[in-house]
Amino acid sequence: MMSPNEVSLKTCSGQEVSPYIDSLTQLRIRVFREYPYLYHGTEAYERKYLARYATCPRCIFALAIDNSEVVGVSTGLPLADECEEFQRPFLQANIPVKDVFYFGESVLLPNYRGQGIGHRFFDEREAHAQRIGPYPITTFCAVERPEDHPLRPADYRPHDAFWTKRGYTRQPQLHTSFSWLDVGQSQETDKPMVYWTRQWQ
Repeated sequence: MMSPNEVSLKTCSGQEVSPYIDSLTQLRIRVFREYPYLYHGTEAYERKYLARYATCPRCIFALAIDNSEVVGVSTGLPLADECEEFQRPFLQANIPVKDVFYFGESVLLPNYRGQGIGHRFFDEREAHAQRIGPYPITTFCAVERPEDHPLRPADYRPHDAFWTKRGYTRQPQLHTSFSWLDVGQSQETDKPMVYWTRQWQ
C-alpha cells in the first residue's frame, strides 16, 4: 500500500469519469455495506446513480488512486442539478437551491482511512464549488441511526467531530428520508437523513 502522500487524487467531471464507472460501482457497494449505511447495493442501481452524475458537466469526482486502483471517491454537484427529493428540504426552508452546492458520498477503503484523504476530498469539492459558483452554501446529508442499533460496532466513531472541524453545522430542520435495503433484511425501509451545511462569505 502506498503512503498517504503517494496516493494520487484525480478530479474529473461529467463523462471524464466513464473509464472508472466499473471500479466506482464495486467500491460504493463494498464500502456502503459497512455501518452506518448497511446498504445492500446492486450494480444496476449504482450504475444508474453514477450515470446521473456523469451526465452533469458541473459535477466533480475526486478519485483516490493507489497505482491503478481506485481506493476512494467523493462526488459533488450543484443542488439545482440534483433530484427534487434532495432539493425538497431547502425548498421548504425557502433556501434557493441555486445557492447550494451538494456533496454526494465520500467512500474510502478501510486501509486508507485516517491518512488525510478525507480532508483532501473536502478541499477538492469546496474548491470546485467556489470555482464554478461561487456558492454561498455547501452541504451534504448523513444517515442517522439509533445509538443502540444492533449492528453498531463497539468501536464505531461518528464523523460529527470531523465535519465540525471542517466548518459544517448539523441542521436538524433540514431533514429528509431515503429508502434502501439493509444488509440482512428482506424489505426496504426509510432512513432519516439530516443535512450539514457550511456558509461561505
